[in-house]
Amino acid sequence: MITHKNNELRLKDINKTITVRGWVHRRRDLGGLIFVDLRDLSGLIQLVFKPDNKDYQLAQTLKQEYVISVSGIVREREAKNKDLLTGEIEVDVTSLSILNTAKQPPIQIGYADNANEETRLKYRYLDLRKKTVNHFLLARHKIMQSLRTTLLKAEFLELETPILGKSTPEGARDFLVPSRLYHGNFYALPQSPQIYKQLYMISGLEKYFQFAKCFRDEDLRSDRQLEFTQLDIEASFYQEEEVISLVEELMKNVFLDVLKLEIKAPFKRISYQEALQKYGSDKPDLRYQLELEDFDHRPFNIPFLAAKITRKLTVNDGAHLTRKELDLLTAEAKKNHGDGLIFLKYQQEKLTGSILKFIENEKEFVKDNNLKDGDLLLISFSDDYEKASLSLGAVRKEIASKLALIKPEKLAFLWVVDFPLFEFSEEENRFVARHHPFTQAKDFRIEPKKMIARAYDLVLNGYELGGGSIRIHQQQEQEKMFALLGLDKEEVKNRFGFFLEALSYGTPPHGGIALGLDRLVMLMTNTSNIRDVIAFPKTQNARDLMLAAPSEVSSLQLEELGISFKKEK
Repeated sequence: MITHKNNELRLKDINKTITVRGWVHRRRDLGGLIFVDLRDLSGLIQLVFKPDNKDYQLAQTLKQEYVISVSGIVREREAKNKDLLTGEIEVDVTSLSILNTAKQPPIQIGYADNANEETRLKYRYLDLRKKTVNHFLLARHKIMQSLRTTLLKAEFLELETPILGKSTPEGARDFLVPSRLYHGNFYALPQSPQIYKQLYMISGLEKYFQFAKCFRDEDLRSDRQLEFTQLDIEASFYQEEEVISLVEELMKNVFLDVLKLEIKAPFKRISYQEALQKYGSDKPDLRYQLELEDFDHRPFNIPFLAAKITRKLTVNDGAHLTRKELDLLTAEAKKNHGDGLIFLKYQQEKLTGSILKFIENEKEFVKDNNLKDGDLLLISFSDDYEKASLSLGAVRKEIASKLALIKPEKLAFLWVVDFPLFEFSEEENRFVARHHPFTQAKDFRIEPKKMIARAYDLVLNGYELGGGSIRIHQQQEQEKMFALLGLDKEEVKNRFGFFLEALSYGTPPHGGIALGLDRLVMLMTNTSNIRDVIAFPKTQNARDLMLAAPSEVSSLQLEELGISFKKEK
């Protein structure tokens, strides 16, 4: 039986007889002495085997990743290692037991490793043995415990919701699960527990939370996975201020508990329109300034801008950017809904750029746009204000990274509020809910395109940490919402009939929020890839290399489900 974790032993433990166990991190044979660095989850400790040790020959057989248990006496080290917490002591081994042997690992654990990401994901269980990797999951554990503690103190109930549910429109593709008992019918994995948590409020349970697994069949990126975890919160009789206050308390506590950082609340709030106007984003990074402005192109009679809306961004000391770098920024603008990007440089009292021929009075132009020597002026254009702003907002983000304007140690929390309730889908030729169809409007009596949602998003350093809203709690209002979304009565009955009936039995006002746990851990551990903080993530092309999934299933399984596939011609 072990007496200590490896990383617990110090000089105060000299001459103690102890038992420790773990993995062989590395072995060194030096002049008759055998030194072994033993690793467990807590850290490393040095073992020493002397030639007169009864297990000396057995120690000579030890290889990397063997699992062993040893007993011995704690001694002071002659050559101390200041880089280790246990670097002042070692264990003079008196007995050794090999609990298991190991093949040569395909990735290095005790040494520097240059394995590619595919190999690391295929052997993820080995990769997780590294302190540089598993510290993300240890931080995740601490973060979850802090969040849970705050909510329990606020008398929230930790409750679960089903995984197998009904397919309802929530903004992304559902993962569908075929039913063996009812051929042609499907369950859907939850994109969020939205309806279930509202049903908890209807049930009178008043305060709910869970760390909920959610599933969305959408394209992956560095901060998105097919399956993810959100801290899901809902409370009866809460209005916006109470939800926001609760979340700010969660953030204050978790940053203090885990990182020993004190953050100040209340957080800054801006409207969606202000965020779009100033920063070209609904999740702006406020660690740097770079504010967008309107650009009036009319005095210059530029043909290709005649019917366009134009926004501008002045980049101080940005005129040194090369044509290649500006072309990459143009590509970024186009990728983010813009038609293109115009650039003008002001250097040594001279303007250069693609629309210079349309500017008759350079001095007046420089004065009107407040340009200083070395400035770069970027202008985005589109037939839509939002698209022109979003495209320049994406360029703003790239510029901040390229010019090292971001202060990584700074935390910029922000609430974005007053979102439009709807956005118009040109593809579907109808209004769709900007958040989800259960969000309450500030005023349901005005025309849809002017309706403002009682919604709020929490942003940290340019990432959306979570979003929530005050929910519709009256049946008639929910029916009106579905009608405004263009859903016919039959479709509403089939998809939401049970929910509308539930609303008719005395539903309290309620609201809540969902916080992305994976994204929060990613930001708190200072990594840029969400895969680092998920134990067994999928690749960028949605594959599990360790399990070789997705994979084919047997014809018998398909037959039981009543499923067959058309053969490709």
